[in-house]
Amino acid sequence: MKETLFERMGGTYRKAGDYLLPNIAPPEQPTFGRFGQRHYAFIRKHKKPMFSILWLTGELNAYIEDVDRQAEAMFEKLVLDLAEKENVTEHLKATDQMEWVRRMNNIRSRAEEIVNAELFFV
Repeated sequence: MKETLFERMGGTYRKAGDYLLPNIAPPEQPTFGRFGQRHYAFIRKHKKPMFSILWLTGELNAYIEDVDRQAEAMFEKLVLDLAEKENVTEHLKATDQMEWVRRMNNIRSRAEEIVNAELFFV
């Protein structure tokens, strides 16, 4: 039997009854964090030419993963810096847990807004 293009590219088959089925698997779905998902939705809705170019060239997933990594690193650094600046320490956590939670939630919210403003909605 003549070799197919699929076989020339390294593809293999498995036998299922009287049929030969190609051994293929769906491509892995990238996993984006919350910032990656937000940016994906934003560029898909508001930056359609950019989204189309990235998607057609196959660079969309790498781009979104890179943005997600940058945003997550920026968020973590901002949370640590703001907590240190506002003296939200482990001592406060040990003495007044509710106040610590209140302040940390406030810090995290502000850090998230800063990341959104800086990286996404420009």
